[in-house]
Amino acid sequence: MADLEYTVRDGIGTILLNRPHVKNAFTLGMIDEWEKALRSARTDPAVRVVVVTGAGDAFCSGIDLDAFTAEATGPLALKSLLNDRIHRVALAVEDLDKPLIAAVNGIAVGAGMDMALMCDIRLLARSARLSEGYIRIGLVPGDGGCYYLPRLVGMAKALELLWTGDFVDADEARRIGLADHVHADEDFARAWRRYAGRLAAQPPINVQMIKRAAYQSARADVRTALDLISSHMAVVHSTHDSAEAMAAFRAGRAPVFEGR
Repeated sequence: MADLEYTVRDGIGTILLNRPHVKNAFTLGMIDEWEKALRSARTDPAVRVVVVTGAGDAFCSGIDLDAFTAEATGPLALKSLLNDRIHRVALAVEDLDKPLIAAVNGIAVGAGMDMALMCDIRLLARSARLSEGYIRIGLVPGDGGCYYLPRLVGMAKALELLWTGDFVDADEARRIGLADHVHADEDFARAWRRYAGRLAAQPPINVQMIKRAAYQSARADVRTALDLISSHMAVVHSTHDSAEAMAAFRAGRAPVFEGR
């Protein structure tokens, strides 16, 4: 079996990190496949939602340290490793206008936690534990932790977690804003599939435009945001799915969306 498996079923593209014997620590080859899956999902009409999860009892323990030390042979090599390989996942995430869900089972450490932070939604199993962890091995967050974490939990809490490397359990993660939902371990796979399926059943054009508007509005003034959403509204209102939603609502039936 591949170290990273990407499958599409029922509108859900699932990226499975598949090295359970090392807590799904990722290799550079996995990074290449991870980016490729995200780029494919962006343009594939069969994909309406993307989920990242881990095989076995872990989400991701970060980069495989053997791969890291083999590549990070000097300052320039280390910077190139990050910019030219690992950061390609974050940039592919930035380009993805479909929902991206992290289904975090077990530990998410270092870059593994960062990979969860860059998703739109984080669903946690009760056993999940998250740590930035870099400081424990003499490093700084290399995959966006200093960018994403303060936006989720505020600057003071983010700095505390970054400076200490402390682990956060599922309930604490939900309390501070790191997790959106927590589920029992025995129901976790069914729970995240139900959640992803609910989003996949929504009109896809609307979902994508809502995501674009929400992220763009976070970086814009109110006049720019309102001008943007007025354009989005005009486009969405002209679609087949908009007419289908209205017709289904009036008829009291379930809508069938086609993404057009």
